[in-house]
Amino acid sequence: MNLKPKIFSALKNYSGKQFFLDMKAGIIVAVIALPLSIAFALGCGVSAEKGIYSAVISGLFVALLGGSRVQITGPTGAFIVITQSVIAGYGAQGLIISTMIAGILLILMGVFRLGRLIKYIPSPITIGFTGGIAITIATLEIKDLFGFQIASMPTSFLGKWQTYFQHIGELNPKALILGLCSIVVLIIWPKLSKTIPGSFVVLVAGTAAAYFLKLDVDLLGDIPKTLSLAKIETLSFDMIFSLMSPAFTIAVLVAMQALLSAVVTDDIIHSKHNPNAELVAQGTANFVLGLFGCIPATGGVARSIANAKNGGRTPVALLFHSITLLAMLLFGMPLIRLVPRCVLAAILLTVSYNMFNIKAFLAYRKAPKSDAAVLITSCVLTFAFDLVLAIEAGIVLSCVLFMKRMSDVTNVSSWRYLRDALPEEENDPERLALKVVPERTEVFEVIGPMFFGAVDKLLHLKHQAMKPETRVVIIRMRSVPAIDATAMNTLRDVTNDLLKSDISVIFSHVLSQPRALMKKNGFIDMVGAENFCENIDAALERARQLGNAD
Repeated sequence: MNLKPKIFSALKNYSGKQFFLDMKAGIIVAVIALPLSIAFALGCGVSAEKGIYSAVISGLFVALLGGSRVQITGPTGAFIVITQSVIAGYGAQGLIISTMIAGILLILMGVFRLGRLIKYIPSPITIGFTGGIAITIATLEIKDLFGFQIASMPTSFLGKWQTYFQHIGELNPKALILGLCSIVVLIIWPKLSKTIPGSFVVLVAGTAAAYFLKLDVDLLGDIPKTLSLAKIETLSFDMIFSLMSPAFTIAVLVAMQALLSAVVTDDIIHSKHNPNAELVAQGTANFVLGLFGCIPATGGVARSIANAKNGGRTPVALLFHSITLLAMLLFGMPLIRLVPRCVLAAILLTVSYNMFNIKAFLAYRKAPKSDAAVLITSCVLTFAFDLVLAIEAGIVLSCVLFMKRMSDVTNVSSWRYLRDALPEEENDPERLALKVVPERTEVFEVIGPMFFGAVDKLLHLKHQAMKPETRVVIIRMRSVPAIDATAMNTLRDVTNDLLKSDISVIFSHVLSQPRALMKKNGFIDMVGAENFCENIDAALERARQLGNAD
């Protein structure tokens, strides 16, 4: 089990030139991460320093233990929905416990080598709930963008919008104008400069505008510099069990985003990450974040790409990223406290727009309707109800639709026999290809996986085969890659019924997985090893032998 951190191989033949490149990249990415960390923390419903410390702490642990060379970690928009839901239901200690449980789950996923399994989550689910998260973030940030002074906001999506419309006359024009100007700058700035991040430019310019123009807008305010271990006042098994579902969701989100970020940056730097080591690192980081009451963190795709494109090639860049953020928090607080909330809202609204992959949504117009249904269901349930429900419903719906497709693919058909061909088909090429089948023998071809969703087709085979004149049934399985326990039991029952009716059963070309399960279940002994033939010609010859024996 290879869980060796990437930092050991990355630092082989390490040079002074690469050290300065890593330092430069780490500092640049820290500048990008500062406004995002603050904005994501406020969006999650915690104080701003928890977002900064989340990036600092996760960066230190992932740099030392992670499986990627250029991964940059920190809070992301994906956690806003789930953390708000946990805090609303269980308070701050619920977030602490669920984050720690998520960390443990991630460590176990890495230890048991589950890093490759994340790719099996269907893309309609990931695109759908990511779009739903984007809509939720945008909805949450309307309050600060418009400068509403609403003491208590409803928890439901529709309730929030109803409240906004009810207070539309109370909006703060100065906050709205500053926020809209910030959005315009965020849209235009990437076309002007790709070196200095637009979020940092907006943060500085928006803060300066609010301060020197003395704009009456809500400011971020004082942020504590210190961080202490979280206190859990009450803890019970009932609470732990009830938090397992959101903890699992956090773990899946962390794993998906971290591994996606690692895959994307692998292509940029021509490297290969270790997914299981990365999961252990992310799990360790999030467990520690839970201990300090911080919000979850994972690999950020945009930040990791920025790191790679600015020369970062080793985890040293992530260490500098964490050190720089910590320095900004400790020494830049007199300036950070003056940041207008409407500017942070503008940054998050831009993030939500980028999260909502319009092209991916539109591409599903040409996809199967079942995939589009999963996409829409995941998206709507995320913003209208709950992210946990959205993921669970999306996975269940995907599994059901997948089983339906596999059932449609699986087919059991009877052969077309030479003896049944019409005289006018004498020169038909298809007729010439037909094999001579012994009298009173029926041949059935099974195509596709045999699983519980297709057992009805095995029963249909039995009904077709049980004719008064039938003495031998050949079941050809060259196109059956796999069989599950339910289909195996059904096949046993069908074979038993045929044998009781004095009909011999021969199996042709059984592949390795079905044959292994048949042997394990004693099915081969029941039918007789001599009735398992390598190909159809051998099966037909065996049928002739049985017919002559009769």
